[in-house]
Amino acid sequence: MVIRRLNETEIINSFICGDSDLDDFVKNEASSYQKALLSVNYIMERKEETVAFFSLSNDKISVNEFDDKTSFNRFRSRKFVNRKRIKSYPAVKIGRFAINLPSQGKGIGTTLLDFIKAYFLIDNKSGCRFITVDAYKSAIPFYEKNGFVPLQDNDGNITQLMYFDLADYRKSFF
Repeated sequence: MVIRRLNETEIINSFICGDSDLDDFVKNEASSYQKALLSVNYIMERKEETVAFFSLSNDKISVNEFDDKTSFNRFRSRKFVNRKRIKSYPAVKIGRFAINLPSQGKGIGTTLLDFIKAYFLIDNKSGCRFITVDAYKSAIPFYEKNGFVPLQDNDGNITQLMYFDLADYRKSFF
């Protein structure tokens, strides 16, 4: 299997993950997001088959993501020494993340998350401390199993903002 970046004009027509919103994005919107510089799209493929799709974009974790300033101060006091107290921290957002139906349940999602984590540790071109994702409720257990934690309480929203700290991963990686 190979993971590669899509070019702006590539369209993936043969992809079905079972979620109509994600399927529509992959087939009809991913290319335009990349052309508009809103995301970079990647696929995992085996021979001619698209096994998985994910998109990445820049993000940050800032004081605005927390219910109150006290929660943000607790978060950063656990993660940073006092001299690094700033109002936001650089992150990369997993915008879309989907596995083709025939490949689901085979550990490919975890493999891709490990790839993304390593990609930003090994080839970190701009400073990136966290990986964030707005996880659908049904996907929260998957992200938790892969080390992501909720950033705030989910107040009945469709998605849960979650993050992964690359500094923690670096300790086990290197």
